[in-house]
Amino acid sequence: MATLLHIDSSAFYETSVSREVTAIFRKEWESQHPDGTVIYRDLAKDPLPHLDAHAIASAFAPAESHTPEQAAGAALRAELADELERADAILIGTPMYNFTIPSTLKAWLDQVIISGRTSGESPSAAGKPTTVVVARGGGYGPGTPRESFEFVATYLEKVLTGLLGLDVDFIIPELTLARQVPAMADLVELADASRTKAQADAAAKAKTLAARFVVA
Repeated sequence: MATLLHIDSSAFYETSVSREVTAIFRKEWESQHPDGTVIYRDLAKDPLPHLDAHAIASAFAPAESHTPEQAAGAALRAELADELERADAILIGTPMYNFTIPSTLKAWLDQVIISGRTSGESPSAAGKPTTVVVARGGGYGPGTPRESFEFVATYLEKVLTGLLGLDVDFIIPELTLARQVPAMADLVELADASRTKAQADAAAKAKTLAARFVVA
């Protein structure tokens, strides 16, 4: 049975475009694998602690010498690494906050990137297909005035591939604030088209990936 690791990080729910698109992906995935498993983490609802000195130190000391704080930190990191390794595919949804990812998603990354296990010469989850949905309120694509302000996809591409060794594809609905910001009224049509394309891409990507894990 196939396993999907699904992570959402938007602080919003009903109005979140990243959650909307990841939900479409997940629905299609589950339709292909009704008996499969979904490991779900809502980082806004249940945020992880930021990586602290105890958790960092635990990686450089034998388990039998861990303090209670170090043992707790090591246990959490191991749990997150286990989830990453168990997954056949990974789905991450994130908005852009202040030109970059939410701190809740950064906390997950800091916890799950473990040198010598999930990161290093032979990352334990290397090659796993990973779909990242990045919702952006404005336009940050190539050639736009704010192209250089984009630190979501650019950062995640580097860290997910460069450190975790994942096989990453992005789905990026843009201009998501067009219907809320009067100054963006002339961009509503483009925003709607971007959102519709993201929805279709999510469903198609989930169907394609799910087919890779069908047991004959």
